[in-house]
Amino acid sequence: MTNSKASLSFKEKAGYGLGDTASNFVFHIVNAFLIGYYTDVVGLNPLAVSTLYAVARIWDAISDPLMGRLADRTQTRWGKYRPYLLWIAIPYGLVGFAAFYGPDLSASGKLIYAYVTYIALMTVYTAVNVPYSALMGTITSDPNERTSLSNFRFAGAFSAQIIIGLVLFPMLFRLGGRESPEAWRSAMAVFAVLATLLFLVTFVTTRERVVPVKAEKTGFWKDIGFLRKNSPLMVMLIVAFITLSFSGLRWGITYHYLKYVANMSGETYFWYLDRMSIFYSTAPIALVCGLVMTKPLKRWFGKRNALIGLTIINGLSVIAFYFVPASNFEQIFWLNLFSAFVAGPMPVLVWAIYTDVVDFGEWKFGRRTTALTFAAAMFVQKAGLALGGWTVGILLAFYGFEANVVQSEGSTAGILLMFSVIPGVLTLLTAIVLLWYKLTDDEVDKIAVELSERRGEA
Repeated sequence: MTNSKASLSFKEKAGYGLGDTASNFVFHIVNAFLIGYYTDVVGLNPLAVSTLYAVARIWDAISDPLMGRLADRTQTRWGKYRPYLLWIAIPYGLVGFAAFYGPDLSASGKLIYAYVTYIALMTVYTAVNVPYSALMGTITSDPNERTSLSNFRFAGAFSAQIIIGLVLFPMLFRLGGRESPEAWRSAMAVFAVLATLLFLVTFVTTRERVVPVKAEKTGFWKDIGFLRKNSPLMVMLIVAFITLSFSGLRWGITYHYLKYVANMSGETYFWYLDRMSIFYSTAPIALVCGLVMTKPLKRWFGKRNALIGLTIINGLSVIAFYFVPASNFEQIFWLNLFSAFVAGPMPVLVWAIYTDVVDFGEWKFGRRTTALTFAAAMFVQKAGLALGGWTVGILLAFYGFEANVVQSEGSTAGILLMFSVIPGVLTLLTAIVLLWYKLTDDEVDKIAVELSERRGEA
């Protein structure tokens, strides 16, 4: 029998982490730049973009639990979840490229094309990312090794963001500029190919080891009932919804803040790097540096308390952008690095907690629904992203935003609020909700031991 608590090799951990590099080579560009791409490159109306964003993200959220149920019931010689990395890698790359193809169509044709490709992209993202997320819970049953895996995962994600920040805008400048559809098309072809190849690397380098005790077959809604009874999971789902509402809003408005409020455009430095490229690329570096604090913070305070403290500090640092002049690049640069450094351990702790609540559900109810649990998490995350992204379009229209012109005083003030105070307050709200999460690390360790005994693991 495979020992699901054995130490994992560096190769397997790194291979797993590269899966989130693959995912982010497309999805981070979507989160960070798609709204700006639609308004400033394609020329879509902000209100139309807002509706499109909401529809696509709502479908994305609905598809998550369906995909989770399908993955939990998949049985192949490669396991339950790994096969999807193989099956969906190429479609993910192709649709990611198509979303930024930018064909020369009428205004209505462009909008229809955006609907089709964006919804298709969200569908293939769900098909690969739900199983990928669930895979972490089956590679090992050791809580410490899962935290380590989570570290590698987000190191992979942040590495993709660093590469995008350093490479994307210089590529666009060399290929025709940030407002050129042809430049975006060529750049996305590169990132789409890389995403496809790295998903295949993750498939090859990982293994599924955790096999739950056989349970009676249940229907979809009964499985949903198990999730609803899992009180630690319910708290984390509320946290996820609020956190991703923050992310959807702030990711969607960052490009507009840098371009129209901080006026970061035009002047370039080494290899076509401008201040916007520097801003985007250095924040993920600070996130990676922040990852090194995950283990000591977990040891000193526990996952839950560490997450609460980091969330409060991060929320206050985001609000601080409102009081720092956007024209002072040095101040907003260092504030952004500090905020990112503090945020570094947060997603690692969150996704490690998700594996804990999966164990809790199996221990409490005798039913392990790994993929469905992660799908539920992704459902509320994407619902939050939908709300955040929808809010960007609505508020841009409300404040009188016009693409590629000097903004009015009201538009500038609105963009600043959307970048600082509003997402900062949402972040502080998540810290309050986390107070209701009661599952301690000691209890998690005891649960892991009991589950290993039930499974007869060595």
